[in-house]
Amino acid sequence: MDPIRTAIMYSRFSAVVEEASTTLHRTAHTTFVKLVQDYQCALATPDGDIFAYPSGSGVTTFIGLPLHGVLRWLDFDTLQPGDVILTNDPFATDGVVTHQMDVTMVRPIFRDGRLIAFAWSFVHASDIGGAVAGSISPSFTESYQEGLRLRPVHLVRAGKIDETIKNILFDNSRAADDVWGDMKAMLAAMASMDQRLNALCDRFGTEQVEAGMQDVMALAERKARNVIRDIPDGTYDFSDFVEGLGEGEYYQVHVSMTVDGDTVHFDFAGTDPQMPSAYNFICGDRTHPYIVQGLMNLILTRAPDAPKNAGLLRPITMHAPRGSLINAELPAAMGSRVASGLRVYDAVIGCLNKALPDGLMAAGAGMAGIVVVNAIDPVTGKERVTVVNPICGGGGGRRIRDGIDGIDGRVGGLKSVPAEIVEAETVLRVRRFELLPDSQAPGKWRSGAAVVLELESTGISAQITARGMNRFHFRPWGVKGGEAGRLANISLTHDDGTSETIDRITVLPLKEGDILTVETPAGGSYGPAFDRDPALVLADVEEGLVSRDKALEAYGVVIVDGQVDADATEREREARRPANAAPEDIVFGPERQDFDRLRPEPVRVHLANRLLQENTATRGQLVKVIQPDLARRTAPLDIAAADDLVERHLRRIRNVAPAPGASNQIN
Repeated sequence: MDPIRTAIMYSRFSAVVEEASTTLHRTAHTTFVKLVQDYQCALATPDGDIFAYPSGSGVTTFIGLPLHGVLRWLDFDTLQPGDVILTNDPFATDGVVTHQMDVTMVRPIFRDGRLIAFAWSFVHASDIGGAVAGSISPSFTESYQEGLRLRPVHLVRAGKIDETIKNILFDNSRAADDVWGDMKAMLAAMASMDQRLNALCDRFGTEQVEAGMQDVMALAERKARNVIRDIPDGTYDFSDFVEGLGEGEYYQVHVSMTVDGDTVHFDFAGTDPQMPSAYNFICGDRTHPYIVQGLMNLILTRAPDAPKNAGLLRPITMHAPRGSLINAELPAAMGSRVASGLRVYDAVIGCLNKALPDGLMAAGAGMAGIVVVNAIDPVTGKERVTVVNPICGGGGGRRIRDGIDGIDGRVGGLKSVPAEIVEAETVLRVRRFELLPDSQAPGKWRSGAAVVLELESTGISAQITARGMNRFHFRPWGVKGGEAGRLANISLTHDDGTSETIDRITVLPLKEGDILTVETPAGGSYGPAFDRDPALVLADVEEGLVSRDKALEAYGVVIVDGQVDADATEREREARRPANAAPEDIVFGPERQDFDRLRPEPVRVHLANRLLQENTATRGQLVKVIQPDLARRTAPLDIAAADDLVERHLRRIRNVAPAPGASNQIN
């Protein structure tokens, strides 16, 4: 590796992709791209390895995304300058696309008639058809309900748009003009990368540029390995849950992280089968950044100068069983896959907490609720699909500082939509969008505050959908004696003053005057609350985030005349501090503790692995019938009872009579 060439090329490549990302951002049409910024573009080698990825705008979730699942569909001998290939098919691309709404494009880049790179881009399309506006409802059970699905196909050939493919897109979207505007922004961004990369070849020579591609990935790999070496060797396990739509319906994400020198392997065996709802996704067989983002963030935190490319993934391997909820099979629905992605992130962070002597951080809010409204535009009289806002919640407390108010680090790239834009583009009035006082998990380093979003419908009718909402039943966990976080809550108030609690939004009709209130979860905290600096508690009180009563109750801090009474605080804390109690490494909260007692983790892992032995059709039927049985169960589950449960339902599915004396009862 030539260090000077590497530094120059890293700088140049970064400038190319940052300019393209800005071009896409500034020329996009939909709120979800131009304001929320759920999009990105990058440069990859002809082999499909991303060597340059932006960080100034757009999402960072897909740093180093392997493009092989798209490129395997291409006939390289027939590619020509100006071609663009489009797809939104998770199954055909084996996880390059993680749900159908992420419309993805690649453009071959040629130099002197030879392929030297690919430009890549995606946007989250606001609507690609399907059963509801926005194409996503958590209640969907099949990908066919989620709209159009196209395996890799030429949208542009030699610079000329294929009108047939364009018309297929137009004919299947409720927001065709706006979505096509986003796609034109993608085309412009990729054309920019093509032009700029060729300009680099003009200046430095093609051989130097191609060598630079490999150099910057090798540098990123070296930086990643240096960080991984500081993680103690060993195998560390963790489990967390995606909350399904049914009563007592919980799906486990289980991971074993094995650290060996400068390499890490993640094994997700023991993760539950894909769900009969839209929380699934595909990660394929290659190391996928969506799966290992928790470790990627640690690497980039400790090596902030590391190039953002596929080299970061080279020391990391992974395995996720086919048919599991994070590596699902056709026809799994995936529109709400962000909820499962968040739980994977939490599970990886849980492993790192066990591996690092002082831990790392508590779980964040674990929710990315993307609210979409469909209503008649009062100005144009036409149906309009609009993203209202992503709503997340407070981040988890960290080893050296508090969690971030109102945002979870895993989804920190999603930006808020100003209330003025929401009110101008929709029939909704934003009554409240603010931090929720006294919602943080108390700790030495507290969580960030939760968020409350209150929307009033001013139209005759509107339809709300929301994806990614979770943490209604299991709290975000605390670490090193920190407290578990706050649960989410949704309510609907009608114009007659009556109110109802909503467990989850799937498809929610609103009448004029209805008020929807969403209160997010808040993450867990790090360390015992009585170890928090009283000055920090006072600062939170002064900012209105913590009440004086909460300061006394949760932190033992006595505030008199706007100041901390140090002596009274010390007496209060000493009187209430637990005697000889070592802080718990992980604090799950009472709901999870009760669940673990009834369904111990080894039994859950065994049951998940057992179900994944069945074929896709049988497994799907088993999941649907076993979950309600488990929800009704009041006695602890052991491995023998789990096996018996599977066998009894298999007999039902296969119409086989039970053996003499076999039980059909639920204990």
